Amino acid sequence: MKILYAIQGTGNGHISRAREIVPLLQQHGDVELLISGTQADVKLSQQVAYQLHGFSFIFGKKGGVDHYETWKSMNLPRFVKDMRQLPLKNYDLILNDFEPVTAWACKLKGVESIGLSHQASFQSKKVPKPKSIDWAQLVMKYYAPSTHYVGFHFKEYDDFIHTPVIRSEIRNLQTSNLGHYTVYLPAIADEMLVPILQQIPHVQWQVFSKHTKTSFTAGNVQVRPVNNEQFNLSMASCEGLFTGGGFEGPAEALFLGKKLLVVPMKFQYEQQCNAYALQEMGLPVIWGSNKNWLPVIQKWVLEPQTHQFNFPDETAEVIEKVVNQFAR
Repeated sequence: MKILYAIQGTGNGHISRAREIVPLLQQHGDVELLISGTQADVKLSQQVAYQLHGFSFIFGKKGGVDHYETWKSMNLPRFVKDMRQLPLKNYDLILNDFEPVTAWACKLKGVESIGLSHQASFQSKKVPKPKSIDWAQLVMKYYAPSTHYVGFHFKEYDDFIHTPVIRSEIRNLQTSNLGHYTVYLPAIADEMLVPILQQIPHVQWQVFSKHTKTSFTAGNVQVRPVNNEQFNLSMASCEGLFTGGGFEGPAEALFLGKKLLVVPMKFQYEQQCNAYALQEMGLPVIWGSNKNWLPVIQKWVLEPQTHQFNFPDETAEVIEKVVNQFAR
């Protein structure tokens, strides 16, 4: 069996999930990987057959998507060319983790594809969603359309939705609590974030930043470039994680039993939905309308946070079911 696995390259969550899924797919056949987009700090260990430009959302430094840089990065002629050149008929199974080039190539050529992603869960009306303008929901629906969907979310909101894929390297971590807090906010500039954290001087903050290439310390705040292994070790031994409204990072923190505070990126519908779901579960959120983060962070640090999430290791079972059900 020949399998094409297309992966979105914006952010780290899609690649992180793929690191767990690819070896399982390889048990069922010959797997070729396609990645489009940029902004990921995590890499795959397997060879990538197709590295495409795609359409990426570029992170800004003020808490949201940089619309101008995102627009500049778009190249529609290249998108269409890449889409037309994909040899889709060579594959018995096409899986798509929110990757638009393959998704639209399949749609226009009448080829079945399976959306295997967190975003796939948003096809269900049962998934918590805040009130939002229509175009944001349309982007989620049509950015990477598929003929079938298998989703992942914090809860099994529908019959095609499963709990998060937690990487083996996270499941195997030895956890402890050394008292520090781990921070990953890729859409916030260091010069904006560090002064806020310094106002809580009794706490040690370990910040992993997309905006620096060298480590530095500013009082009680340590800032270092993003490094997957160092980040995992920091999170495993922290008191809590302060992060954006993505999916994989918060899910891993909840699996490890860590306190969690999220700041969803402005103008990013998926992160708004994730934060809304977490808030429904009783977890704190800093929304874009909040211009003064300090009281929320202070309260989060001082108050205990009790939660228990059961994210069973069912990824192999999900992949086997997908292969058996959808392979041609």
